[in-house]
This record gives sequence, C-alpha cells and structure tokens, in this order.
Amino acid sequence: MRVASGHLAQRTMGFTESVIREMTRLCAQYGGINLAQGFPNFAAPAAIKDAAKRAIDDDINQYAITWGAKSLRDRIAHAYEELYGMAVDPETMVTVTCGSTEAMISTLLALCEAGDEVIVLEPFYENYGPDAAIAGAVPVFVPLRPPAFAFDPDELRAAFTSRTKAIIVNTPNNPTGRVFTRAELEVIAGLSREHDVICVTDEIYEHIRYDGPHIPIATLPGMAERTVTISGASKTFSVTGWRVGWIVAPPELTGGIRKVHDFVTVGAPAPLQEAVAAALSLGSGYYDRLAVEYRARRDVLVRGLDSAGFAPNRPEGAYYVLCDIRPFGFDDDTEFAHWLIRDVGVAGVPGSSFFSRRELGRHLIRFTFCKTEELLEEASRRLLGARERARRRV
Repeated sequence: MRVASGHLAQRTMGFTESVIREMTRLCAQYGGINLAQGFPNFAAPAAIKDAAKRAIDDDINQYAITWGAKSLRDRIAHAYEELYGMAVDPETMVTVTCGSTEAMISTLLALCEAGDEVIVLEPFYENYGPDAAIAGAVPVFVPLRPPAFAFDPDELRAAFTSRTKAIIVNTPNNPTGRVFTRAELEVIAGLSREHDVICVTDEIYEHIRYDGPHIPIATLPGMAERTVTISGASKTFSVTGWRVGWIVAPPELTGGIRKVHDFVTVGAPAPLQEAVAAALSLGSGYYDRLAVEYRARRDVLVRGLDSAGFAPNRPEGAYYVLCDIRPFGFDDDTEFAHWLIRDVGVAGVPGSSFFSRRELGRHLIRFTFCKTEELLEEASRRLLGARERARRRV
C-alpha cells in the first residue's frame, strides 16, 4: 500500500540527497577518482587503531555514559587547556556525540524555537541549512565574498535582528579553506555579545591549517559563556567512519544539549571513544606533522588544477579547493560534475550545494585533497586534458 507524500512533515519538502554523498555514489558507479567526499584514502595512525582493538578485546563494548566516557571527556578538557588555555570542566561542559554532524543538529535542536533565526556564512557546509530547518529556525545567509572569502562587517551586522538566536561559524572553513583572523572573529564576537546571540562554531578542521593560527572564538573576551564549540576525531585522525565528535559549552547550555543528544543517539561507540582518548594524547607534534603532510597534498592538487585551467583558490586550512568551471564552457555545475566523473574519471562536488540559492554557486566545483600524493598526481593527469575534452563535446 502506498503512503501519500502528504504524510511527510513540511520541513522535509526542500531536502535532497546530500550532494556530496551522491557524488561519491556516482564516482563508484563510474570507477573514478573520488575528490568529492572528504574522507582519506590512507590509513589512520596505527597507535589509534591498536587502541580501538584493545578496547574491544577488553570488552568495552556496552553503552558508555550517555554524554561520553570519562576517559575521553577528561582528555578533551585537557587538550583544550593545553592548546588554547580554555578552562573546561569535563563533568559539566563536554558532550561526546556521533560525529560533529550530530553535534550540530543536537545543538540547534537544544537552542532554537520555531521562528528563531540562525545566521549562516555562505558558502557553507551543506548540512547547516537543513539543520536549522529541522530545528524550526530560519537560516539567514551572509556572503563570504571571493577572492578572499571574507564577510562585510556591515552586511553581517544587518543580519542580526531581535529574532537571531545563533550564528554558525566554521573555521577553518569548508568549502572555502578560509581561516578566520582574530579581527574577523572579534567582529562576530562583538555582534554576538551586543545582540545576546549564541555562537556555534564548527572547528572540525582545527589542526589542518597552512596560514594563520586557529583561534577558538570561545577564547575571546565575554565569549566562553555564549559559545558552543564543536569538533571531533574524524578529520584530525583520519577516522571519518568512527563518528566520534564532541561539544564544549558552558554548563547552562550543555544541560539542554545533553538531553537532546541522549534522545537522538544515546551515545557514541564505546570502544572508539577509548581509542580517541588515546589519540588525543599524541599532542602537538602529531598536529604539526599533520599540517605539513596536508600542505604537501594541497600543493600537489593546486598545482595540478592550475595547470589544467581550473583557477583554484589556495586554501589556508581544511582540505578543499574551490574552482571556477566557466573556462570549460559549462554554465551548470551539476552538469559539469557529472560530465567530469563520466568522461574524465574525477569526482568533485557541484558548487551550488554550498549556497542557499543554486545560481550563486553554479560556476564552481569543489575538490578535496585528503588523498595520497600518488592519487592526487593521477587525478591531476586526468584533469590536464579536461579542457580539451570539454571543447570537443560541442
């Protein structure tokens, strides 16, 4: 028996399949090189995998405490103190989640009432808009303007209203690669304090940087009590499939977020929490090497894209590159991305998936470089002939 679509909630009507995950599916169908979805094709550190195996063998296989194993919460609190000087109480300020994706939706569900507004800097990671809608909020978009992908302080100020409940800040940024400066963060912080707004920061790429330091906005004056800091293990330790993330927030906000988290997922995988606790003990030497290795991968792909005529931006952090497709004779990013997989054998993500209105990103494509240098070199060789192939198609 068929169920009428009228049974679905109205908020689902505008949702589509994740474009990023769709491109991975199409890449597998055509047997291409996946520079679309941000997961590494190389191994996680052996010490971390060994820690996960030990935890399973030690029968840490049942529910952890809903808001996170004590060993992991303690290590998270220690890491924030050691790296950023943040005073974090692991008992009242840390919630371990099923990845940073769950952290964001649980946070917005805990913060937002129907009709509240959430400011989103655009282009943005594709989950933020649907997350706000699921929480009953209205996303308000403020542009990051190329080539620097900086916001206009006056445009940002105009976005704040009496209905603004939160602003989402992603630094280092996906998809632009921007690492926001202290001056930019101070503008955001000042407006958040002035309008009594919560700042929700997605800092999942905090250790993958090439230019400029990572500054948690929670460390700025008056922001610790109004910031929800989100991060996780996926990108830093090359374990995107483990789904272990976390939230650091003041106790008053943490209490509400934990209730939502409990009913959404109950908890993150217990043995993997123990492994991530071990991973966080690797310290600054590991993070420094990580940045050096990703810089080398960035340079390989940016050089290849430049040679192929893509006019790539040069990211300051994270592991993505935005490119202009107009030199290839396409005016539709989805058509171009599908053609690139089918005829060239390389997958990217259509730029429109990172914008509130498709036309704003129709001329862009995003590639990731969280791959081995050998694979990036091969992708570059394939892309080198893409412009000539594009000319011959008409």
